[in-house]
Amino acid sequence: MGIPEVLAALADETRRNILLKLREGKISSGDLAVALHMTPQALSYHLAKLKKADLIYETRFKNYIYYECNLSVLDEAILWISDLRGGSK
Repeated sequence: MGIPEVLAALADETRRNILLKLREGKISSGDLAVALHMTPQALSYHLAKLKKADLIYETRFKNYIYYECNLSVLDEAILWISDLRGGSK
């Protein structure tokens, strides 16, 4: 994970909407596509960007893939941004 990948992933509104949905809990890729009114192909593209930035992780169960947020990466990005601002100043 690198800060550039995290910031690039967060720059896209669709990916931010995916993260907001995942904040509610683990969800299958099919259910996520339906909830966000996206085609599976479009969702797959955005999920790949989020995975590259380590903002999400997947688990497989039988024929299903479930996605969840990786909040520790968000914490690291927030710390970096805070340091950039000069901490608590």
